[in-house]
Amino acid sequence: MTTNTQKAPYKNEALTDFSIEENKKAIQEAIVKAKAALGQKYPLYIGEEKIYTEEKIISINPGNLDEVIGSVSKGTQELAEKAMQVAVETFETWKKVSPAERAEYLFKAADLMRQRKHEFSSLLVLESGKNWVEADADTAEAIDFLEFYAREMIRLSETSIHQPLTQIAGEENKMTYIPLGVGIVISPFNFPLAIMAGTAVAGIVTGNTVILKPADNTPVIAAKFVELMEEAGLPKGVLSYIPGDALEVGEYLVEHPKTRFISFTGSRAVGCRIYEKASKVQEGQIWLKRVVAEMGGKDGIVVDETADLDAAATAIVAAAFGFQGQKCSAGSRAIIVDSAYDEVVGKVIELTKNLTIGLPEENAPVGPVIDQKSVDKIMKYIEIGKEEGTLVVGGSKADGNGFYIEPTVFVGVSPEARIMKEEIFGPVLAISKAADWKEAIDIFNNTEYGLTGSFFSQEDARIEYALETQHCGNLYINKKCTGALVGAQPFGGFNMSGTDSKAGGYDYLLLFTQGKLTSRKF
Repeated sequence: MTTNTQKAPYKNEALTDFSIEENKKAIQEAIVKAKAALGQKYPLYIGEEKIYTEEKIISINPGNLDEVIGSVSKGTQELAEKAMQVAVETFETWKKVSPAERAEYLFKAADLMRQRKHEFSSLLVLESGKNWVEADADTAEAIDFLEFYAREMIRLSETSIHQPLTQIAGEENKMTYIPLGVGIVISPFNFPLAIMAGTAVAGIVTGNTVILKPADNTPVIAAKFVELMEEAGLPKGVLSYIPGDALEVGEYLVEHPKTRFISFTGSRAVGCRIYEKASKVQEGQIWLKRVVAEMGGKDGIVVDETADLDAAATAIVAAAFGFQGQKCSAGSRAIIVDSAYDEVVGKVIELTKNLTIGLPEENAPVGPVIDQKSVDKIMKYIEIGKEEGTLVVGGSKADGNGFYIEPTVFVGVSPEARIMKEEIFGPVLAISKAADWKEAIDIFNNTEYGLTGSFFSQEDARIEYALETQHCGNLYINKKCTGALVGAQPFGGFNMSGTDSKAGGYDYLLLFTQGKLTSRKF
């Protein structure tokens, strides 16, 4: 039964204004409380059991390497198989639960998370290295996904005929959407609450059972979410939690003949491997597995000479260096027309130099990247960039007991340069010059990705051309290319950015269902 509140028009969760002293004090107190609870041990969740294993995944604060966030039990192939058997068995009862009842668990979880917003945000600050604003947005988006997908499940279920079928005299023809089966959710570190929660509950609310394998860098946030779903009353076995090795656990489950779908967010390389492994029909498998993948991007902002150049420069810096560039939507390229190039570059340099680096818990604009592997990869690309362009800001590791790298800007970069075409996933911005706005759009399209992009201009004809021609899943006009809102800006891209699944959109839940046509003759 839907409440009047749930029937009201959908509204995104409000972001916290930390310029208000009361809010600032609240997040600071939440961080202190979270730090006092660090170092706990977390079990696997498989059906009725909470299993503590001897081998652990140790989660470390990337901004303070002396701080252990927690130790999470590490799954094995044997435990992955156990989770699969539980999920298969539970699916037989869960798929029969009414859509409204399934949605109610999400509404309850959304309410609980809303009450504890700063609690979740503080853990994001400590485990993933997000500052207050980035962490708050992550938590708000998780609430949005819970609320939005619950409403969507009800909407879909209350529509007796989901497609306008041609009616035939003497027959009743209906199309309904039924769940697929057991899904594997492999979630990323960069939105370890929002994307992890959103992908998990999309599968759950549509009647599937889900095995969650979170990112190794942020397993404690995922464990806290699983606890929350348990508190919301979600039946045992609907959601299993099994962190573990990418091959021993992740690939084993991807290849498993009982796996019906895989929902993955991460790198192009891993996404392509999952796609390949999932395509092979295993012995005993009686379906083709569905893969829902979001695989990153090489996103860019195009600026022409008619644009508000101050606004464009501000957007470029925000999109490039928000959460240290560790977003699949990060604007790691800027393509600026010749006549505006020097002015925009000057503004970008000034804004970047004004960014301060420090602890996320102190709300520094720039914090750490996630781990040493990321540091090594980013620094390698910075060295490549020194050969491909002119380094004007940054270019070095930064001080601090963590994985800190200076916000880095290269100018005069060729459209064919590696730092203009390959995803770096760090605080590195490459700027290229175009002869005119059409050439700038051509340069933007010169990549194998197609996730997000921006076009800055005041000319309507040019904007219309960009809307038609810039090839990406999410295109923004006169605004930055990060920060998609659930329900308003369904998120997902083209080409090697994934399978064009639009998370937070009105068709997203259908990806976790299969259409069943029934035709009854009277």
